Amino acid sequence: MFTVQSELNLNDKLHTLLVGIFQDDKKPTGLVKEIDGKLNGQVKELFLSGDLSAKLKKITKLYTLGSLGAKRIYFVGLGLRKDLTYRKIREAFGKAAKELKQNKHSEVAVALDSFISDQVEKGQTAHALAEAFITATYQFEDYKEKKNDKRFSFESVNVFTNTEVQSIEDSLNEGIAYAAGTNVARNLVNTPGNLLTPTDLADSAVSIAKKYDFEYDVLEKEDMKELGMGALLAVSQGSVEDPKLIVVKYKAKENWDNVLTFVGKGLTFDAGGYSLKPAPNMHEMKSDMGGSAAVLGAMEAVGRLKPDTNIMFVIPSSENLINGAAMKPGDVLTSMSGKTIEITNTDAEGRLILADAITYAKELGASYLVDLATLTGGVVVALGDIATGVMSNDEEFFNLFNDCAEETGEYVWRLPMFEPYTKILRISDVADFVNSAGKLAHPVQGGVFLSEFVGDTPWVHIDIAGTAYSNKANELGPKGATGVMTRSLIKLTERFVAKSN
Repeated sequence: MFTVQSELNLNDKLHTLLVGIFQDDKKPTGLVKEIDGKLNGQVKELFLSGDLSAKLKKITKLYTLGSLGAKRIYFVGLGLRKDLTYRKIREAFGKAAKELKQNKHSEVAVALDSFISDQVEKGQTAHALAEAFITATYQFEDYKEKKNDKRFSFESVNVFTNTEVQSIEDSLNEGIAYAAGTNVARNLVNTPGNLLTPTDLADSAVSIAKKYDFEYDVLEKEDMKELGMGALLAVSQGSVEDPKLIVVKYKAKENWDNVLTFVGKGLTFDAGGYSLKPAPNMHEMKSDMGGSAAVLGAMEAVGRLKPDTNIMFVIPSSENLINGAAMKPGDVLTSMSGKTIEITNTDAEGRLILADAITYAKELGASYLVDLATLTGGVVVALGDIATGVMSNDEEFFNLFNDCAEETGEYVWRLPMFEPYTKILRISDVADFVNSAGKLAHPVQGGVFLSEFVGDTPWVHIDIAGTAYSNKANELGPKGATGVMTRSLIKLTERFVAKSN
């Protein structure tokens, strides 16, 4: 799809040319000046009249009427050079990609050097281009009756630059891997619960593992009973679908040590159990496996990028429904760790399956833990659908993750873990702690609960309940699953290599 060429000749026959413009330039400069000359000063006139704007994400289409080799030029507004960030340029590319898709322009040339500023170096710009073009034009293969419905895809994107071709190709390929991982996560979250059971989720994980020759293992219900996974098993009691616990290992080193581990909540549908969720919007609870989707998206990218560090992917999967055997409020469970839990809210089930998965991951050699989950409604109230809530027990590991989120353009906000919070769940008269203590500090409770099983292992907890699914489209994708945090996980695997060596 992407090819890199070293020289752009404006006389060459091109279907569509993409050019970046900055507000700093009061008159055409560089390539834009060259285009203006070919068009007898029309670009300058359009600038002066306001018909051509360099405001961020403003897209202007200009037909060349045979004066250039390109039939049409899309000018992409980038705002002021000093204000440009990776996040902004990726969104600008995404906006352009959506317009190209709408107009069915599948053959595109990109004047990459026209998008460069001191704030975002050329490799990052190439990465943003590839990632945005693939994610912005993503479309879920839905179940509607199709009548000659041909899905749009770019046939060719020719990237012109005066930089060494190989370095730009490497950056484009990295961007492609990030986008592919994000779209893997989106596809999983968008799939209806009847078509993505715990078994189906396990099959998806095994498929990726086989494709890249990773080690894998899927624990069945009987395995969980032997291991004493009372928390995961209890959540699954209300469903006819058997739970699964999926483990995939990417072994980049001879020794299985310094293992970065991602644990993703895989609730393929969550009705809340006997603490039943309200009926409105319950259909969106197919997205309650968003944490596991991000983990599988990261696994896809790891298979493509092959970072030089050991990585383990762990996914506990179940449904949370209601039948005569379902978990009830007041039940007391014994987790794999031996800690006992009184159930005060059956809808606080994600932390239960994660607890046993974290315990098991530690037994398998997890050195650093990152858990991801659509865990609490409280984080939605606190941060809305913009930022993801994060907690951690380790400053160095948190800072590393936070840098990765910033670098990949994903918003995160750290929630507190002050010592008094650690007692908030220790109110049970019959068990070590309860699984929910009500609405007070609700998003913090989820992290505090999991910390009981993490112990001293460096750990980051990521609550994506507000950001995994969007009811509106944006520059980087349509309404629906966002694939949030997939990019940050991928970046963490790459940055972790430097930390490990």
